[in-house]
Parts: sequence; C-alpha cells; structure tokens
Amino acid sequence: MEAAGRAGAGKNGGGDGYRFGPFLVDAAAYTLTRDGDPQALEPKALAVLLHLLRHAGELVRHDELLDAVWGHRHVTPGVLTRAIAQLRHVLEDDSHHPLYIQTQHGLGYRFIGELKSWPHAEGPPARAAVATAAEGAGNDAGIGTATGDTHRGAPVDISPAATAVTAKPTVRTRSRRAWLLVAVVLAIGLGAWLLQRQELRPRVQPGEPSIAILPFTSLSRNKDDSYFAEGLAVELHSALAGLPGLKVAACRTGSACGMRGADARKLGKLLGVATVLDADVRREGKKVRVNARLTDTRTGYTLWSGSYDRELDGVFALQSELAQNVVQSLLGVLPRDTQSMARRLAPTRSVAAYDAYLHGMQQLEHPGPVDAGGAPRAIGFFQEALAADPGFARAQAGICRAEIIAFEGAHDAAAFDRAQTACQRAAKMDPNLREVSLALGDLHRARNDNAQAIEHYRKALESLALRPDAYVGLARAESAQGHNDVALDYFERARQLRPGDPNIYRALGFEHYVKGNMPKAIEGFVTAATLAPDDEDIWGNLGGLYMVSGDPVRAADAYTRSLTIKPNYAALTNLGTLRYEQGHYAEAAQLYRRAAQIDDSDYRTWGNLGDALSALPATAAQAREPYERAARMAQEYVDIKPSDAHAIAVLAWYRANLGQEREARELIARAQALNVEQGEVAFWAAQSLAVIGDAEGARTWLQRARDGGVNAQRFKASPVLRPLLDATQEQQQATAAR
Repeated sequence: MEAAGRAGAGKNGGGDGYRFGPFLVDAAAYTLTRDGDPQALEPKALAVLLHLLRHAGELVRHDELLDAVWGHRHVTPGVLTRAIAQLRHVLEDDSHHPLYIQTQHGLGYRFIGELKSWPHAEGPPARAAVATAAEGAGNDAGIGTATGDTHRGAPVDISPAATAVTAKPTVRTRSRRAWLLVAVVLAIGLGAWLLQRQELRPRVQPGEPSIAILPFTSLSRNKDDSYFAEGLAVELHSALAGLPGLKVAACRTGSACGMRGADARKLGKLLGVATVLDADVRREGKKVRVNARLTDTRTGYTLWSGSYDRELDGVFALQSELAQNVVQSLLGVLPRDTQSMARRLAPTRSVAAYDAYLHGMQQLEHPGPVDAGGAPRAIGFFQEALAADPGFARAQAGICRAEIIAFEGAHDAAAFDRAQTACQRAAKMDPNLREVSLALGDLHRARNDNAQAIEHYRKALESLALRPDAYVGLARAESAQGHNDVALDYFERARQLRPGDPNIYRALGFEHYVKGNMPKAIEGFVTAATLAPDDEDIWGNLGGLYMVSGDPVRAADAYTRSLTIKPNYAALTNLGTLRYEQGHYAEAAQLYRRAAQIDDSDYRTWGNLGDALSALPATAAQAREPYERAARMAQEYVDIKPSDAHAIAVLAWYRANLGQEREARELIARAQALNVEQGEVAFWAAQSLAVIGDAEGARTWLQRARDGGVNAQRFKASPVLRPLLDATQEQQQATAAR
C-alpha cells in the first residue's frame, strides 16, 4: 500500500500531526491515541514512530534512526529493535504481514500505512496526556546487544567452508538540534519539562540502588586457589540479584571490567551502576579472610570497607554477613525476608561440597564452548561435590549444563544423552530449583524442541539471578523459530540486566552469523573481545568470522591471538582451514591432528582432516579412516538434531567420499527440504556430486551456491570444484574465440 503525503499542522499551528487507521499522533503533545484513548508508549519508541512518519513511504536505515533518536551515543541496534517491537505491539502490527511498519531486513524500516488528513476542525488531540520528550534527548546507555552462559557461543563452522560475505555498513553521524525540546519547554512550562526529563532518564542513575560485583582477588599462597575467591563473588552476585529493587551487574575474570585496579568511575559508566564492590580473599589452612570495599562510581571514593575473619567452616556465615552489609548500605534497611538470600548463599551444609562446586563453576565459566578440558573437569568437580553431599541439586544441574555445552560446542552426540540423564536427576533432587529449569530449557532447545524450551525458560525467569541467562535462552529459542525481532528484544533485556557480560554479545553475534548477517556477527564478537580480551574462544570465533567474510589477514591474527592465550582445538581447526584454503594441505592436516589431540569429540575436525589428506596424492589413501569416523559421529549428531541442514549437507559430503552415492543423494535432498542455509547446503551438495562424478549436477548446485552468496574464493579453494571451474572457463574462452 502506497503511503499518502504527510498531514498538515493543527488549526493552531501547534505542530505536525498524523492520522492512520484508528491512531492519531500529535508530535507537539508527544502523544499516541487510538480512537481517542491514550496509548502507553515509551518516549524513544514514539520518537522512532515520528521519524518514520516524517519519512512515510521511504526506507529509513537503521543508522539514521539510531542517530536521529539516540544520537548514536553508546547504543546498539538492540534498542531500536526493542522500540520497533513495542510499536508493533501497540499498533497490533504483524511483522510478517505489516499494515504500518515494514522491515527491510539488514537495512531498516519503512512506514507503509495510509496517512489520512489531520482533523483540522477539531485541532490536535488534547495536551493533557503529554508523555515525554523530544527526539535525541535522553541517554540509553549500552555497549551492544548480547552466549549466554548457557550457550557460550557455539564455534563458527568453517570446515573448509564459509558463508556469504556482506559489506559492512558505514556508520553515518550527524548532529541534530534539539529544537523540539525547546518548543516543548516553552509550551508546557518547567513542570512538564521536569517530568519529561525524569521519564527520559537512564534506567540506572547515580544514587539509585545499583551495584557491580567485581571478581574477588585471591591473595592465597596457592595460585590455584583463585576459583574460591572468584566463586564467592559469583555466589554473592546471584544472592543480591535475587533482591527486588536492586540492580546488580557482574564482571567475569579476565574481562575488561574485571581487571584489578580498574577505575570505579569508568566502571560506573560502563556498567550503568552507582557502586562497585571488590574484595581480596586469603585462604590459609582452615581460616579465610575477606577484605571488601564498596566504592561510589560518581566520585571514586570508598563508601565503606570491612574485614571478615572466619574459620573455613564459617564461610556461609561470612557470605551472609557481607551480603547484609552491602544491602543495608544500598537500601538503608535489610529486606524483611533475608532467608532466601541466606539459602542462596548456603546451598549445602558441606563446606567440602561447596568448595568442589565453586571449582566446577570456575571450569564451566572460563572455557569456550568447545574447550576439551573445561567441561570434563567441571563435571569431575561437580561429582566430587555430589560425593560430599548427594542431595546437592545445583551441582547436579551443573553437570547437565556442562554436558549441553559439550553437545552444542563439539557436536558430541553422546554428551546429549548424558545431559538428559543429569537433568532428570537434578529435577528429582529439587523440582523447584530454577537452575534445573534453565538447564532443561537448554536441553530442549539443543534438540530443537523450542516450545518446551520456552516453557522451562519462563520458569527460570522467576529467579531474578537467572533472568539474564533465561532471556538469552528465550532469544535463541525464538530465533530458531524465525521470530527475529522478538529474539533481539530478549537479547537486549539480557544485556540491560547484565551489562558488560561478553557472553551475551557472543551469543548475539552467533545468532547474526546463523542468520547470515556477517557484519553484525563480527560486531558482536568484536564487542565481546573488547570486554574479555583474554578469552581464547572469542578470538577463535572472531577469526572464523573474518575468514568466512574473506579477510584472511585478520582471521590469522585472531587465531594467533587465541592460541597465544591458550592452545585450543577450535582455533587450531580454523587455522587449519585457513591453510587448507591457501592450498597448504600438509600444514592443514598437521593442525587438524593437533586439534584432535586436544579434543576428538567433534566430527568436523575428523572430516577436515579427511579433506586435507585427500587433497594430496601422497596421503589420499589415509583419508578414509577420518572420513568414516566423521560420518559415524555426524550421523549420531543429526539423529538428535535433524533440523541442522548444514550438518546434514556435510554428512552427505562424507558419504560421497566413502563411495556411498545413494546415501549422499538422499542427504542432499533432506538438507535442501529444510530450506535454510541454502548457500551452504548448495556448496556441500556441489562438492558431493563432483566427488561422485556427476559433473552436470555439481555445476547446477555450484550455481545455486553462488546465488546463495557463498564466497567465490571457497570454490577456488576446493580441490574437487576447481576442475569444474577451469573446464567452464576454458569452454567460455573457446566459445568466445569462434
């Protein structure tokens, strides 16, 4: 439907107004009404609507909206997505069949509704319902939009392959005079202006009850004792995050906000909090001492400090006392119900079980999704905790979570069965434990049972401490169903609750990668790397994104940085693929072997090894064994997750290399029927048919891969597709010469 021209001003010349469907928008009064009834709408959402109305029928790009409404000041596209989602809700506008706001994916939005003449005789709607302020005012703080802890960002699959390269959009900046704000002040007076400023304030202002829990520093002589100090900080964060009326942010060790000696004032701006808590922890023998400091982020001054000395078996009482002092300082009084906080800080009566649990959580939080040692080590510590306290449900839920990470990160099918068993045991121990709900949500989402996953995630939302992780889970479940706007809104909610968490940006980056938006995927991982510069997994995945985007120099730099931090199989695998695409097959095979020595549970590593060996005549005979192993493991994976079109197409490639033509063709058809990742499916289908000897079919799929946006460099790097390209080029040259 073509939009009509912009309507004229009211009879008093009080400002422009717009009428469409049952809605009236009065720009001067800053109101939206439906059939005369005021509609509740956040100021920024209304500002977005006004900007779209002023450019009705035109495509308004994301950057233009961000610049016009937020001024591009420390905001990310997530705030715009949230505003659009709210507008759709109020206008009852379906994103798939829009009446008013049309989404141009990857570009921006367009108002497509039919604008009607403004009712001049009546004048603009009454000013009584003045809501808030003008475009460009306010300060929506943030750094980006959100792996979660439950997912931790599955590795970018580059096996010698990649997805389409998309040009990175140029960020445009321009100044915008706040003339409308002045008009509102003059028209409605200082009182309304003060109301307006109050409503436009950031979610967290200095002086409001908000705090960031920084990683506690271990001063113990044993350097391996860091898990204990870090664990105390994490548990304190979870306990305080469960209190209504108190915003709590956390920093992970190794992140930019978790560096020792970080400036409190900068942290306040980064995390949007009024105070930060840090502490030194010394554990010697059976004694533990904690020196804690609460700092005002406005001034950088210490508000209070305290020392807590206890016998080790009094660690639960120590945590409770510290938590109560923090709460009393921030809220003035203790909440009536302190029992829930105390229970959170004493999940078991066994100090030995608690110690092992903290050790397991450190292993679970620090490694990347495919770290070979992290998940098994975490499981080992959780099992120690259960040996000391067989009823320790949170430790059992930790095992479930670790196995899900192994399944999603390394595509280890056996890990899924173990995760299912662990989750069932945890649910029997404590069916009301929301950590179990979160783990069950991850379990169902991992096998693409998104309806069940959403049900469990919604239960996990009941725990304020788990809400960020639950929102990330909801985002991924909604994204899997194609509800992209809803998913981005959930990511933004998670980011607001846990600002500064690199895992949220990693999860968001991975979702953009899955959707084929490479610039946004890179943006998410760059932000995550900025927040956690010592995370080898983030750098490894960022290198993968650079590689699939056709930037091998940056890819190699990112892989090298990842391996410098810690040798890991994901970076070794991706670096091997980079060497493979450069034609260095022997070096690629060596890197793949090193990756398999670190972690042999990912079928892609074995398939990559088969590719590198088969590319050289001297080693081609050695390729069958890794291909057989890859095919067996990949089959187990797709049996659990039959919706993974990419995995099915890669399995077809393995079958083709094993001479199993019928199975390969059936798998190609099955992957094609899923109608997702079409470029990737076509690329692997072309390779598979080329190996089988079906040159004509391979050329057909090769063209589909081109149409699907697959980087042309990948065709040239494929030993089985290169002859087809050369033959086609020779044929074209011969035709031109006639």
